Amino acid sequence: MRTTTLGQFTVSAQGLGCMGMSEWYGATDWDESIATIHRALDLGVTFIDTADIYGAGHNEVLVGRGIAGRRDEVQLATKFGIDRSGGDAHRIIRGEHDYVKRACESSLTRLGVDHIDLYYLHRPPQTAEIEETVGAMSELVAEGKVRHLGLSEVSNDLLRRAYAVHPITAVQSEYSLWTRDPETDAMDAMRELGVGFVPYSPLGRGFLTATVDLTALDDRDFRRRNPRFAGEAGQKNLAIVDAVRKVADTKGVAPAQVALAWVYAQQERLGISLAPIPGTKRVKWLEQNVAALDITLTADELAILDPLGSQVAGARY
Repeated sequence: MRTTTLGQFTVSAQGLGCMGMSEWYGATDWDESIATIHRALDLGVTFIDTADIYGAGHNEVLVGRGIAGRRDEVQLATKFGIDRSGGDAHRIIRGEHDYVKRACESSLTRLGVDHIDLYYLHRPPQTAEIEETVGAMSELVAEGKVRHLGLSEVSNDLLRRAYAVHPITAVQSEYSLWTRDPETDAMDAMRELGVGFVPYSPLGRGFLTATVDLTALDDRDFRRRNPRFAGEAGQKNLAIVDAVRKVADTKGVAPAQVALAWVYAQQERLGISLAPIPGTKRVKWLEQNVAALDITLTADELAILDPLGSQVAGARY
């Protein structure tokens, strides 16, 4: 497994997003999820991503069990800030000083670790200015409970303001060949400040893998209600999947591998170091994703894939 550097933080070139092991993507299986984490570590995928809201803490407990006995191999990332205690219809994105400190203590307990390698603010806060939130996060660094700070889904302006309080190591945002918002929203500041990029959902929430049956999604799978998967938009977006599949068939690889290879191919163009974190809860898909690191797309293939982002129907949420 290759490594890459996000700011001053060295991680595996591909990470593992663990959210789906606890909720949002249909039925879950604790044992299979633990086996997937173990296999990831065996393959050198040591950049493990979770958050305190995934499964209302369940995911941090699961990840903690999965890395138990192998903590020294792992670059462990988690996130805080989204308060779902009032129900999902009344979420609050919090960032008050004392909330930040309590959230970190709770995550450390659930994970069963004494420090978090990369601690993200999950979304820009509604209850505090970014300076207060990052100031509290910086105290966690001084206390040795956190090694590096990250932000998720922020703008150029917010990133600059946050960085003025404490260096930011990475920004995590949704990014794939059909979601390219960060290129205009945040990457100017990322380049300027030397901040690394962690694309989540690089497989388009599974859509770009050509394995998702839009008519058979589980009731517990939020994609049933996602604008890009549902109704007329979902049917229109199948043309994007077909284009990815055709490139994959020509190369003799899986569509998911083409979608990941496209993300890796953007590093030189963007001038930003990145480490995508495709999520999966199954060993077979993990192994397929890792194999994408060995795939190089030609200029002709990129010319087919690059325009697909402008053809997507439906909002991200």
